[in-house]
This record gives sequence, C-alpha cells and structure tokens, in this order.
Amino acid sequence: MDLQKFVDSFNSMTCVVSVEKRKDGRLGRILYEAANAAFIEATNTAIRDGYAITNEPFRPGTSYEKYMKKELNFEHFCYQCAIKKEPVHAYIRPEHFDFCINLIMLPLGIEDPNKAYCTYSQNISPEVDYDTMSKLSVETSSAVLKTCIKLRGTQNMQKTMDEILSDIRDLCDANYCCILLTDFNEHTCSVFSDSVKEGSNQHSIRGILTNNFVDYAKTWVDILAGSNCLMLASEDDFEAIKQRDPNWYASLTKANVDSLVLLPLEFNNTISGFIWVTNFDTTKTLQIKETLEISTFFIASELGNFQLLNRLEMLSNMDLLTGILNRNSMNNRVSQFLYGMISYKSLAVVFADLNGLKPVNDVQGHDAGDELLKKASTILKETFTEGTVYRAGGDEFLVIITDHPREPIEAKVNKIHEKSQDLNNVSFSLGFYYSDCDGDIRTAMHEADLRMYEDKKQFYARHPELKKR
Repeated sequence: MDLQKFVDSFNSMTCVVSVEKRKDGRLGRILYEAANAAFIEATNTAIRDGYAITNEPFRPGTSYEKYMKKELNFEHFCYQCAIKKEPVHAYIRPEHFDFCINLIMLPLGIEDPNKAYCTYSQNISPEVDYDTMSKLSVETSSAVLKTCIKLRGTQNMQKTMDEILSDIRDLCDANYCCILLTDFNEHTCSVFSDSVKEGSNQHSIRGILTNNFVDYAKTWVDILAGSNCLMLASEDDFEAIKQRDPNWYASLTKANVDSLVLLPLEFNNTISGFIWVTNFDTTKTLQIKETLEISTFFIASELGNFQLLNRLEMLSNMDLLTGILNRNSMNNRVSQFLYGMISYKSLAVVFADLNGLKPVNDVQGHDAGDELLKKASTILKETFTEGTVYRAGGDEFLVIITDHPREPIEAKVNKIHEKSQDLNNVSFSLGFYYSDCDGDIRTAMHEADLRMYEDKKQFYARHPELKKR
C-alpha cells in the first residue's frame, strides 16, 4: 500500500501512524509513517512557533516524540486504534495551546508482522466547537446527563457529590474515586468527597491527609503539563510517570494503584482541585476518559459556584478585621432563638466592651486600634471556647453560651474582669447574665448589656483620663 498516496487523498491534516507490535502486549514505538502536505505544514509551523521539541523538518518513519512531548493520552489513542482496531474520536482543548483539536483515528488493515497501523486526522480551530463537543456516545451522554440532573436539583451538595462519585466509581468499575479541593495560595487541601469499593485493596486518603499534601498535589500540575486528563492504564504509562516523578510513582505503587485517571477541577481559569479514579476497568479506557472529561466540566463548575456562595455567605457573617462572627451573624442567631429554632436548657450571655479604644486611636493611630481589637477578640475566643463570640459593633462583643453550667463561665468572666483592672492588659467592661430555666434571649441580652454599662461607668470613674469624649 502506498501510504503517501493514501494520505495525500485526505483534505484535512492526516498522517499514518504505526505502533510496534510486541509479544508482551505492551506499547511499542509509535512512528509517523507518512503525512500529507497539510499535516507537514502544521508540524513545521509548530517547529517555527516553538511548540515542537525539534528544529528538524518532518521526516517519514520518525517517532512522534520527535515533534511533541511524550503524551500518554495520544499513546492510548494510537494503541486503541492500531493494535485493538477500535476507531477513536476525541475533541481536545489543550491548555498550553490557543486552539482546539478535533481528531479522528481509524484502524488500517495493513498486513505487517511487526507493526499495526491507523490514520490520524485532525482539524484545528481557534475557538471551541460546542456542537462537536456535544457529540457523545449514548453511554457517555447518559452518564453525563445523570450527573447534571443530580447537580442542578441538589439541596445538599455534599450528599449529592457523594452519590455522583459512587456513580462514577461504579461506571468505571473502579476501587476508589475522590475529589480533592486545593487552594495553592492558602496552602490548604481537603477531601470534599470520596467513594471506596467495599472489599477492595484501596483506602480513603482522608486518614493520611495533611496540609503538606497540597505540596504533593502541586506536582500533579506539572505532570499534567497542560493536559485536561492523565490516564495511566499500562506498565508503560507507569514507567513514564516513574521517569517524570519517582516519588509519586513510589507512592502509587505503595497504595496498590495499578490504573489511574486524574483530572484537574478548573473554575474561572484556576485549578481548584482534582478528581481521580483508581484501579478501573482498563478495557473501557477511552469511554471512561470521555465520560470523566465531560462530567468533570460540570462538576468543577458546580463546585466552583458552591465554594463562591459559601465564601459570600462567610463574608456576610464574618468580621473581616477580627475574624470572628459579625453583627449580621449575631442577629441571625438571635432570630433563631426567638423563632424557637434552637433548643436549650440553660443560657449564658456575656457583653464585653473594650476599654480605652478611642485614646489608642487618637494617640497611636487606627492601625494600633485595629491591633487592640484583634487582641480583644482573640482573648474572648480563646477564653469562651464553649460558646460563640460575635463582634456586635465597634468595640463591643457578645458571647452566647448554651447548656453549660454557670460556675465555670462566671469564673472566666471574673478572671477577665480582674485582668482588666491592669491597664497594661487588654481591658474590658463586662456584663454577665445566666439563666437555667429556658431563659429568653432578649431578657438575657438586655440584662447583660445593663450590667456591662454599669461596669463601664465604674471603670471610667476609676480612670477619668480614659473617658470617651
């Protein structure tokens, strides 16, 4: 068969790829055997633009790695098509390029004892073709649609995501599936959801997760190298990872991982975490890859919106200066008491007003005043660990405690009051009220407030030089 004449009959960028046949079933060398003018021109353009890793022009019979970095997904496509004789279609949006690739690979029945062959055709476009992206197999479409319906109808994101991960694990016939959320700026990470197959040799990473794990996760960004999916399904794939990152390879081996699909979760062009599946059915590699790539697009979007809403809710309820709950949160909590949404047997309320803030602001400046407020909030938060501390406004703080005995709380109030007499310490005027008979929150706050103002009156009587003007 004249391969050059064959590829020249294609209008789109096309080449014939050969995959070395090996008796052990592992992936052999992958060569570009012949290419049409459009494919050669695209390759030469990549060389000129610095995308290729060679300066030499295209030559038939050359390893694909001469023209692009080793790409495990591409190798999976070639093996699936040339060796297993299965057609491949994929739509790729590589992050390190400013274009999208629509590729089609078809097996060729060329008799050769040493090689198997397939065509590799691709169209490149600068913009995303959503019509092409949406052309999925029935199985993939069904799985993705199921995920979307669950996400859009959820009233409990955590519970829904647990269900979705269990669905994905079952679809992949995998032992483990996990979503890890990361914040590289804050140096934190957490497991949002995971699913372990009962009786498998896999375990949840929750038991080994520490904040240092985020450094580990950072290396995955480099390993992905701009790809939206990393799939390890053969010895050759793991050997490639061993060369890239020996430490990760060792940890995967120690964790009994013999196959892995890893995808980044991206929202607003930022990686916010990762989703992965381990020890899956490798006979369905391409279907699993396609399903996870599309599903992850929606999962990342919903998780991003979920985190954004949580962030907005936190900001609406958090005092940004001190890091404790603000007046808005305090009012919401009080409303819960009033509407009977909180059941309790005893109620304690402490009003704490910071003494001497105005002189500090006037003499030392507002930065010094802010530091004083931060210290005050820290003292109250670390003292009343059994309750909730709110910044009621300005230099006033409120502590609400339910279902704790009076004596230890009162002892803490007295201790702060005693230390407040020394002006070298952070000084508070305090009002304390306790009820052990289902006390009314309004009464408790009113009485504590009155007692706090009486204490403040006495404080300024002792220290008239600090009196507010």
